[in-house]
Amino acid sequence: MAIADRHGLPIAVGIASASPHEIKLVEATLEKRFLRRKPRRLIGDRAYDSDPLDQRLRRRGVRLIAPHRGTRIHKTQDGRELRRYCRRWKIERLFAWLHNFRRLVTRWEYHEANFLGLVQLACVLILMRNL
Repeated sequence: MAIADRHGLPIAVGIASASPHEIKLVEATLEKRFLRRKPRRLIGDRAYDSDPLDQRLRRRGVRLIAPHRGTRIHKTQDGRELRRYCRRWKIERLFAWLHNFRRLVTRWEYHEANFLGLVQLACVLILMRNL
C-alpha cells in the first residue's frame, strides 16, 4: 500500500498480507507517512468508494475522491472532484519506480520488517532522485 503526492513521490508506504481489503489499510498507511502534514485529498479507484471510510477520513481532515461503484444509489461526489481521478496514473508510476528495485518485485524476505525496510529504502532513493 502506498500513498503518493501530486508529483507521484511517495508520502507513505505500508505492507500487509493480501487478505485484508485495501480500504482497511488506508488509515494505517496514512499514519506511517514520511511527512508531518496530512494530505488534503486522497484519490483511489472504485474499490475505495465506501461511506464508512469516507466518514473516517473526513474526521481526520482528508477528502476521499473515488469513482462511484455501479451499485451506488446516492451520489456523493460531483464531476468536478472526479476530474482529479485522471491524475491517478501518478501512483501507478510510483509502483513502476518501485518495481525497478528487483528485490521488491518478489518478496524474498521472510520477516516483514526486513521487507518494509527495503521498501522504505527504495522510497528514499526515489525521493533523492527526484528532488
